[in-house]
Amino acid sequence: MGRACVIFDCDGVLIDSEIISARMLIEALATRGVIIDLPYVARHFLGRSYPVVMAQIRDEFGLDLPPSFEDEYRDRLLEGFRAGLKIMPDVAEVIGALAMPFCVATSSSPRRAEMSLRLVGLWDHLDGRIFTASQVAMGKPAPDLFLFAAARMGFAPADCLVIEDSLTGVAAARAAGMEVWQFTGGSHMTGLDLQEPETARADLRFASFAEFFHIAPDLKRQA
Repeated sequence: MGRACVIFDCDGVLIDSEIISARMLIEALATRGVIIDLPYVARHFLGRSYPVVMAQIRDEFGLDLPPSFEDEYRDRLLEGFRAGLKIMPDVAEVIGALAMPFCVATSSSPRRAEMSLRLVGLWDHLDGRIFTASQVAMGKPAPDLFLFAAARMGFAPADCLVIEDSLTGVAAARAAGMEVWQFTGGSHMTGLDLQEPETARADLRFASFAEFFHIAPDLKRQA
């Protein structure tokens, strides 16, 4: 495989947002009588789009949440992001020094992706190269989103390197025929069991973006 384009996931990779999202969702569902915990969120929701999450809740708990629930949850999430969202350490330096094109492929809605990336100062570096699950028929773990991003960027799947945190995202990248690294440095990954099925096994794992160019110095732009 070549490495001509880097495709970043957003939540849990560029921004340390998954722990905030998980806590907000747990609190919001509790008001509707659905009691879940962080490990449940990690197993069933991490890396998946909002409609898929709602389908899981409907199937497992028999609860069909009204449209107003999404608006209420997203409003609370915005408040949580404004209060505590942080960019992942060293990721801005990596983006700024990459020797090749890059983009973002995220399960977040376009509104949430823009809002969160603006909050941490990354939006101007990525505007026009952010692809969301709303643009494809099937979200992760299907390969559609990564294949769409690669096509829009003008690269073959085999020439793309994906940076993901969730097993769902890793599985999607593998299904797309792309090299994939799993980033394990997000706050939501602390204490998680990273046992993965063969279909969601990354080519390598790394816990800090400070290691990125030590792992692959050829990806760094030469001064």
